[in-house]
Amino acid sequence: MARTYQLKKRAERQEETRRRIVEAAIDLHGTIGPARTSVSAIAERAGVQRHTFYRYFPDERSLGLACSGLYTQRNPLPDPEPWRAIRDPDKRLRQGLGELYAYYERNEPMLSNVTRDMALDPVTAEITQMRFGPPLAAIRSVLANGRRGKRALAMVDVALAFSTWRTLTMESGLTRKDAVETMAVAIRCAR
Repeated sequence: MARTYQLKKRAERQEETRRRIVEAAIDLHGTIGPARTSVSAIAERAGVQRHTFYRYFPDERSLGLACSGLYTQRNPLPDPEPWRAIRDPDKRLRQGLGELYAYYERNEPMLSNVTRDMALDPVTAEITQMRFGPPLAAIRSVLANGRRGKRALAMVDVALAFSTWRTLTMESGLTRKDAVETMAVAIRCAR
């Protein structure tokens, strides 16, 4: 009985160490970005040695998968399924963009850092596409439903981009509501 107890305690300590490493990495990715985050900084913040870090995460990809998995679990993109019930495509679009832009607003520091670092690091680009590509494709499918024509669909793609939200709100100073309305009008005009 004592052996089982010791193994359970050891497994719990290992899981706690792994969790601390992932939490430290997420925090650093959100403040300075994945490309600027060093193993030394993660280990120091997690309170572990570098060799301990490498025991849990032998490469950048394994750490990136763990971090992005936990981050997206805690901060999921909006679920587009309830929007299907909105019959009017313009109302559906406004609802979906409003929820997506609220998500972008809440997660801006992390998304800005990751977006910037995707251009610098192929692993960050790969993992970001893997985590965000399918949910954004589902959002696009629901919001583009009922729209025909290459220009209108292209404008839906533009509206969904984090960079569009960032330009409209952070650089141009629009409110979320005004950013949604701007894109809704642009998409309507593109028909």
